[in-house]
Amino acid sequence: MKISKKWFAVFTLPLMIIFTIVVVIPFFIGIGYSFFEWDGFAKHQAVWVGMQNYLDVLRDDRFISAEIRTVIFTVIAVVSVNLLGLIFALLVTTKMKVANLSRAMLFMPYLIGGLILGYIWKAVFSEWFLSLGIGNWLTDAKKAMAAMIIVTTWQMAGYVMIVYITGLMAIPEEVIEASSVDGASYWQTLTKIRLPLLMPSITICLFLTLSNCFKVYDVNVSLTGSGPANQSELFSLNIFNEIFEQNNFGYGQAKAIIFFLIVAIITLVQVSITSKKEVEM
Repeated sequence: MKISKKWFAVFTLPLMIIFTIVVVIPFFIGIGYSFFEWDGFAKHQAVWVGMQNYLDVLRDDRFISAEIRTVIFTVIAVVSVNLLGLIFALLVTTKMKVANLSRAMLFMPYLIGGLILGYIWKAVFSEWFLSLGIGNWLTDAKKAMAAMIIVTTWQMAGYVMIVYITGLMAIPEEVIEASSVDGASYWQTLTKIRLPLLMPSITICLFLTLSNCFKVYDVNVSLTGSGPANQSELFSLNIFNEIFEQNNFGYGQAKAIIFFLIVAIITLVQVSITSKKEVEM
């Protein structure tokens, strides 16, 4: 049965209109605001400064420090999330009796909101760790960063696991059986067959984790609140503090535009590199 393409427009047009109103139009308005010095309230007080906001960002030590911390956090979190998610996927695609229950339990942390998750783990890293004599991790800059990585990994590993499960189940069983007949070990089958055929899923998971880790905000604000002394402040929280605490709307918007460009460039490069390594089954 041939389906008219007009029906696709009927279903997608409302979504595109909402996306344009909520995302596209505010984005371009925000670009315009980034050229002004403005506190976000009276528009007649907005002063045109041109590219000065962008030049000031390059000399902003607090923003540069947040940028470095975000890159370090993202690199470690992306590796840990994808490695753990892949291990989970390999485990639950075996013939274990509780595979379906395990999938549900491992995916469940992703369903918890980031703010709630941060406050739950805040009690663990502070009160519970103190009671065990380990000490409050959230009062130490390095341990606070490690805490955010742990919480992010715990939250997102189950999510990427679902993508990896889909990729593993798409691999023809005949290919795996043929490798077993030829005497290939489990490790050889994993590295020479499964992982190369899993590259489309790896591309998707790397894209999702890269973008989400760069943009992490809720866990940052609820778990550490940028403390101690702003030593765990990441990109998004720095921008939020600039706009809503310092009332530097135009300057904060310039930071947001630079942040958007950094994330867009890195994710596009990642997708371009990993997609070239994909092989057809």
